Formats: sequence, C-alpha cells, structure tokens
Amino acid sequence: MFIQTEDTPNPETLKFIPGQVVLEHGTIHFYNAKEAEISPLASRIFSIPGIKSVYLGYDFITVAKDKYDWEHLKPPVLGMIMEHFISGHPIIDGGELGEVESDGMEDGDFIESDRAIVQRIKEVLDNRVRPAVARDGGDIVFKGYRDGIVFLRMMGACSGCPSASETLKHGVVNLLNHFVPEVKDIRAV
Repeated sequence: MFIQTEDTPNPETLKFIPGQVVLEHGTIHFYNAKEAEISPLASRIFSIPGIKSVYLGYDFITVAKDKYDWEHLKPPVLGMIMEHFISGHPIIDGGELGEVESDGMEDGDFIESDRAIVQRIKEVLDNRVRPAVARDGGDIVFKGYRDGIVFLRMMGACSGCPSASETLKHGVVNLLNHFVPEVKDIRAV
C-alpha cells in the first residue's frame, strides 16, 4: 500500500491520501481522542503523541499536529493508516456517524422565509467552495444564515489555518456576494 502525503496551506496539518475511499459519505472532524472512539482509524492516529485533530474525507485523511515536527510525526501516522487499512477494520464502528457531526448536510439555522437564499448559498458552497478547499485537505460547512450573515464552520486543514480568515473574508464572501447578493458577511463558528 502506498500512501501519498500533501502539504496544506496550514503548516500544522498534513493531508494523507491512501489511494482508496476513506469515508463513502460525508466528512467528519475529530478534535480529540474521546470523539474519535467511534473510529478505529482516528483512534489509532490519536494514539500518537502530538496529534491535535483528525479529519476524514472521501479519499483523504487530514491530520493536525500540536507541537512536534512533521519529521517525527509523519512516519508513525503513515504506519497507523497503513495498519488500519491492512487490518480490514471499519473506518467508523457500526458504519454510521451517529451523533458525531458529519459534513453539515443538515439545514442549519435559518428562518423559513430565507429557504431560497439558503439553497443558493449551499449550491455555491457545494459546487465552488468545498471542492477547492477539499483539495487542500479541508472543508467549509454551512451552519446557518440570519440577517444577511452566513455562518460557516472551518474543518480539516482549514481549521486553525493562518490564511483561513483571509479565505473567508475575501474569497468566499466575494464569491457568495456575486451569486447571492443578499449575503452581507460571513462568520466562522
């Protein structure tokens, strides 16, 4: 098994590409070992000291570190990923994400009269924004819309990235303003 790695715009994260499907549907971001208990893969990765978060996407795993250098963390993370896929264990126990937040496909928080605006916002995010940030090992998830403000959650490599606020404020807000003029601002939650 050959696992590729890619740098992300966030120096604290690395994207691991195992060459096969990781999560068939949705994405999931684990911020600690307790949350990761439903995922044998994420639990293995969290057993390595210095791991801050694990984000699972369709065909990649984004790992964020704390204080250690990648030269010390990368080999054991690669080993844990390889061991997991060779073992044949599931990515998520029981095959369901259950109560842990997945990719935010729920409607989020908005008033019913804004449903058409929210639908256009989600279309722009799903078709133009999310594919771009997924290439960098991250995700931007719709969490709500109220009074012209879109609430988004940054996940994976985007979470804690030094350029995330710049991406939101200039890239995403400009794109949304172009396609959905009702959008006045964006806030990360």
